[in-house]
Amino acid sequence: MIGLYKTELIRNKGPWRNLDQVEYATLEYVDWFNHRRLLEPIGDIPPAEKEANYHHQHPPKRPKQLTKNTLR
Repeated sequence: MIGLYKTELIRNKGPWRNLDQVEYATLEYVDWFNHRRLLEPIGDIPPAEKEANYHHQHPPKRPKQLTKNTLR
């Protein structure tokens, strides 16, 4: 991941005038990487969409309610 980040963003989009520019560009890159990049092995959808689909299909299990009988 670090090599890909350095190749795609740092080297290709520079030169950078200050650290703020690098930080803002990094935030944009991470947003693109997680929310707009299409990933072939998961069906040409963004990773965030795949994760949302998973959580929709596998809702969290709720813990059982404690009662007076379970505390004994």
